[in-house]
Amino acid sequence: MRGLRSVIALIVVLAGLYAYIYFVTSKKPEGDTGPKQDKVFTSIQADKIDDLRIKSESGDTTALKKSDAGWQLVEPTSAGADESQVTGITSALTQLEIVRVVDENPADLKEYGLDVPRIEVDFKAPGDKDSRRLLIGDKSPTGADLFATRNGEKRVFLIGAFQEQTFNRSTFDLRDKTLLKFDRDKVDGFEVNAGGKSLEIAKEGGDWKITKPLKASADTGSVEGLVGRVQTARMKSFVANEASAADLKKYGLDKPGITLQVNAGSAKATLLVGGKADDTSVYARDASKPAVMTMDSTLADDLRKNADEYRRKDVFAFRAFTANRIDITRNGQTVAFEKAKADGKDAAAQPEKWRRVSPSAGDVDNEKVAALLTKLESMKALSFVESTAKTGLDSPAATVVAKFEDGKKEDRVVFGKSGDTVYAQRQGEPGAAKIDTAEFNDANTKLDELSK
Repeated sequence: MRGLRSVIALIVVLAGLYAYIYFVTSKKPEGDTGPKQDKVFTSIQADKIDDLRIKSESGDTTALKKSDAGWQLVEPTSAGADESQVTGITSALTQLEIVRVVDENPADLKEYGLDVPRIEVDFKAPGDKDSRRLLIGDKSPTGADLFATRNGEKRVFLIGAFQEQTFNRSTFDLRDKTLLKFDRDKVDGFEVNAGGKSLEIAKEGGDWKITKPLKASADTGSVEGLVGRVQTARMKSFVANEASAADLKKYGLDKPGITLQVNAGSAKATLLVGGKADDTSVYARDASKPAVMTMDSTLADDLRKNADEYRRKDVFAFRAFTANRIDITRNGQTVAFEKAKADGKDAAAQPEKWRRVSPSAGDVDNEKVAALLTKLESMKALSFVESTAKTGLDSPAATVVAKFEDGKKEDRVVFGKSGDTVYAQRQGEPGAAKIDTAEFNDANTKLDELSK
């Protein structure tokens, strides 16, 4: 009995599919043996479209116009447009193809969902007297296509269902969602005030430096990473176009918990971060605009990081291949190595080689020197301490002076030991860095091998 019911159900499904195929093909012009891939709109180029109006299924109606500055929303609000979204629509309009004509003269558009279209797209190009129009109704029974008409015609045709996600765009989808605009190539500093604490970082001579609350070298990757994160940050939702004083208080933006100012030459851009919107979002606004939006709360977490998070973690700035001299002092004795041009028959194979110049001149194993330099350049700060008290730096375990880039630059680092903990202090920087004890001991072992 159960098998019979299954067979009957299958027959019903097949009958429905056959009816649809008959319904579609019966309305095709006689002699039409296959689908026509005609363009819905002809003689139009995407970059020539300069006027666009979208009514989405949600009921949003958005008007946009193109100017020399790019696409702009003009209704229901004035704002920059999301260029990628808009150009996606204009490109789709010029490439849109008719899958098949369903009905040349339908008696009732309601059966196609076109009496009240779900999606409407109107557009113009220079020289157009009237707007061109695309109306989209229901999906076909198979779900593979959409019923549509154009330019006030009665003829109903099918377009690919994948186009729905292109044209069904709300006002929020179409507006520019950039959180804070600035020219990244010109950024030369930023200031963050969060929780009553200030952090200032500036570019000096091409290098990033922390200038407040302390003066220290900054980690380029960490700083550039934050700048990039802010530049690419997008609003998660749009809350208010014209926020009143009461609104700002409601969203925690009357007294922002975080203020970020990005400096790009004489230009400045300021982001204000307010209260929590939900578990993953916080309220925010560009200080130059009255609008309120939400942003990802993880960006707010990044802005709360303290200065140590942005300090340079590399103990040394040199790299093994850029070093040309290194002096290491331990127990009152200094051992110095210097890179020199090789001569004789080995010069062609190895143009440069390392030599010991102090306390006694002599040849050394180049590979062992390279291993020592690699060990030193890989040393990193595990954490930082504000004071050098009880670090052993007043009685150094070692002092390393490295000259690099043809002697134009110099690293000077003092190492101290307190029990089993090793600290390093870079010249001209406050406090000290705690480093891996095993790494320090390994460097000493490699130096002992060179000193024999």
